[in-house]
Amino acid sequence: MNTRPIADYVPRQTLASYDTYAEAQRAVDYLSDSHFAVQHLAIVGVDLKLVEIVTGRLDNWRATLAGAGTGAWLGLLIGLFLAFFSTTTSSFLVIVLWGMVWGAMAGALFGLFAYLMTGGRRDFSSKSQLVAGRYEVTVTDEVADRARHVLSGLHKPEQA
Repeated sequence: MNTRPIADYVPRQTLASYDTYAEAQRAVDYLSDSHFAVQHLAIVGVDLKLVEIVTGRLDNWRATLAGAGTGAWLGLLIGLFLAFFSTTTSSFLVIVLWGMVWGAMAGALFGLFAYLMTGGRRDFSSKSQLVAGRYEVTVTDEVADRARHVLSGLHKPEQA
């Protein structure tokens, strides 16, 4: 594994620009297959925007249920950890189940409390994603000409 500081990887020239990440990845893969020193490359997302997709309405019941689900998972993990150090096989299952039950109850209470503390300012659930408008394959100055020559073999990249 390479442990050089991230500052060593800051490219200075745009080699090509693509509409999708898959196209940029294909260009880097092509360069790699052509035995180009890919450690000089980076894929940079440009024109970033945050997209938040609303997945549903949130109310007391859903907040409590979501908290219970999260708490049950946490309780399962803690229960498994504690059961690992248990001396008897029969108590293994009991410890894991009690961990899940207590985790679900604590999570439900916390989920409801956290929802009530918002005061109705966020009555919906959502998922967020950072999306780029385009993707640039960039390269360091010292190998830019070679990279352009090699990449010219890939069909129709949009040159920047």
